[in-house]
Amino acid sequence: MNGTVREWVEKAEGDLRTAQREFRALDRPNYDAVCFHAQQCVEKLMKALLMHHQITPPRTHDLERLFDLLKPVVPTFAPSVEDIRSLTTTGMAVRYPDESADQEDARQALEICERLRGELLGMLGEERE
Repeated sequence: MNGTVREWVEKAEGDLRTAQREFRALDRPNYDAVCFHAQQCVEKLMKALLMHHQITPPRTHDLERLFDLLKPVVPTFAPSVEDIRSLTTTGMAVRYPDESADQEDARQALEICERLRGELLGMLGEERE
């Protein structure tokens, strides 16, 4: 794995740790942050996989767009479009006023993230902890 791909993976892992830590927080958990960092983890892993296949990823937070770029080079990656849309929508919407995540939103975002993370790391030849 080249250095840039490795950096994307490390940043993604940091986002996952942040999402998990915030979800477990006993004092005022920030469920918005869980959703945001869950989305960021998957986004960065998708970008790592694009880079792994010598495709420069666009500057976007849209997981559906990244998935469209991955389809031709990694046809075995077939996540649920609903999961991709949900993670994009929830992760980005909570960045603005009038949108907030609750515990269930955060739980779902984290579950989707962890599932997709496992698939993406597998395609990158990484072990999943």
